Amino acid sequence: MALRHAVLAALLDGEYSGYQLAKAFDIGVANFWHALPQQLYAELAKLEKEGLVSGRQVVQETRPNKRLFQVTDAGRAELEAFADTAARPSSIRDDLLVKVQVADRVGTASVIGQLEERASAAEAKIELLGALLRQLRGDIDEEEFLLRGARIGPYLTCLRGLAFEQEHLTWCLRIAGILRERQSNHAER
Repeated sequence: MALRHAVLAALLDGEYSGYQLAKAFDIGVANFWHALPQQLYAELAKLEKEGLVSGRQVVQETRPNKRLFQVTDAGRAELEAFADTAARPSSIRDDLLVKVQVADRVGTASVIGQLEERASAAEAKIELLGALLRQLRGDIDEEEFLLRGARIGPYLTCLRGLAFEQEHLTWCLRIAGILRERQSNHAER
């Protein structure tokens, strides 16, 4: 997947400025695609040049003018073509895993601290995703929303993000505990 598809997907929900897109990305799309705001602005410019999004200038009296972007018919066709292509298998690229890999050779104290920090971040993300899920479904219970909700895609990707963060939290705490126990056993010898 290219950043272009993630941007087009985020813009399906409405017309956004670059700033609003970055905020929407931060909350919803970041579950499955990370991008810095400057990458988003650059991608919006490319997409507009290619005719996949259209932008319009909004004059504001008390603030600087802004550009709002929306997906064009060509952008929707691009997303449809993307949706029809086979997805590549997921893979993990995480520097913390490299640190865990070598922890018994280089010392565990720093790695334990980083695992605990990552666990704290996962806890915060779990709360954020839970709130987002409640916001997306409104007053409808989850099973009803899953069957009859108007826009299900963002909800389903949010569910995946929640499951990932919950598993990540469990793994980080378990591995930190194992390394701490091994460190304690080694100190007793």
